[in-house]
Amino acid sequence: MYDILIIGTGPAGYVAAIRAAQLGMKVACIEKSSVGGTCLNIGCIPSKSLLDSSLKYHQLLNEYDEHGIEAKDVKFDLEKMMSRKERVVSQLTNGVEALLKSNKIELIEGSAKILSSESVEVATKDKIEVLTTKNIIISTGSRPSDLPDIKIGDHILDSEGALTLKNVPRNLVVIGAGVIGLELGSVWSRLGSKVTVIEAQHEFLPMLDPRISRQVLREFVSQGLDIRLGCEILDVKETDTGLNINFNDKDEARSLDVEKIILAVGRKPNTKDLFEEDLIPLNEKGFIEVDNYCQTPVKSIWAIGDVVRGPMLAHKASEEAIMVVERIHGLNTELNYDHVPNVIYTHPEIAWVGQSERELKELNVDFKSGSFPFLASGRALAAGETVGSVNITADTHTDRILGIQVFGPSASEILQQGLVAMDNDITSEKFSTTVFSHPTVSEALHEATLAMNNKAIHIQNRKKRS
Repeated sequence: MYDILIIGTGPAGYVAAIRAAQLGMKVACIEKSSVGGTCLNIGCIPSKSLLDSSLKYHQLLNEYDEHGIEAKDVKFDLEKMMSRKERVVSQLTNGVEALLKSNKIELIEGSAKILSSESVEVATKDKIEVLTTKNIIISTGSRPSDLPDIKIGDHILDSEGALTLKNVPRNLVVIGAGVIGLELGSVWSRLGSKVTVIEAQHEFLPMLDPRISRQVLREFVSQGLDIRLGCEILDVKETDTGLNINFNDKDEARSLDVEKIILAVGRKPNTKDLFEEDLIPLNEKGFIEVDNYCQTPVKSIWAIGDVVRGPMLAHKASEEAIMVVERIHGLNTELNYDHVPNVIYTHPEIAWVGQSERELKELNVDFKSGSFPFLASGRALAAGETVGSVNITADTHTDRILGIQVFGPSASEILQQGLVAMDNDITSEKFSTTVFSHPTVSEALHEATLAMNNKAIHIQNRKKRS
């Protein structure tokens, strides 16, 4: 009998397995596809590889001239770009397999079905067997969502298909202006596609405060993305050259002929055929019902990552994995879901954590805020990366930092510094006394914190109310 059987080897599953092995448990992972899951194979890692490759090409073509660097006859090799992406993926997945092996974790290639609280049926290419275990962790991840009348095919792609194109489309439509849509739209726009992004919501990136989302929208439009908000898709038809898409754009009928459509309308949990419906409850959206510690109503069955509530993020899944394994081992580990960071890896990056100003107002929280533009950052100016700003909020009475939003260079790295302060309940006053290296873009976070307390040095402070 195993101590833990883990179904799925993505950032949730393999992290759970390694931590369990460290704690001396007998553990096995069941994987029906590829070690590393969606993130390593067809999601986070390959998309970031193409984002970085396409950015280097775009910058060489359009931005280096102001640095006195001239390049003639600039071109790119898409096949080579894709090969590099595959090498990056292969190196990381091989690394995960090596980690599982070095930690003496049994890897079973096959499909799993949970039969009871302590038994799992596994179908491999050779046989079907039933394994017994004290605990089961479900970490089967998610898959792209679709739309009722728009089916994936040769010209209509999901996020996986959009990362394997063999040619750059002359033009394409991205349906969905969220994280995936903006990242994929950026890749193909940089490589020469005319990209139109169609979004049903009337508000752009509503999780951000309006002044940040307005900056982001303005910048992406200047980069060449045609972003249409408040749209309703009427129909999509195949043509001799690709597709014709008809939609209402704020009640005005529009029609576009495009080579490809990328569906980026979110993701849904992978739970089909994993267990009998009466064994573990699902909510109305198909997610497995769990408590704050990712335990299902069946006490020996746990679920983590994309199959449960909360943001579908690899790092959230990994931290849930640690929490669950340590709780199985008898530790009282918890995860602060209020402090899970979010990042969109466009250029510039967008990153946020904690509560937005809008949320704080809705909760009637008395807060103060500070902001600092990268245009006033010496390091950003020297690098030619002056778009965007840092926003930070704190409780007026306790001075505890409540939220940070960053749009600009190295936003994900800047955010992480502020998150360390939040996680350790460091007040904004104390955080503002931290010495930041000069010149760095991180100084923007420092200055925003100073500005919140009317102590900013490199921008004018707001006048105090009399």
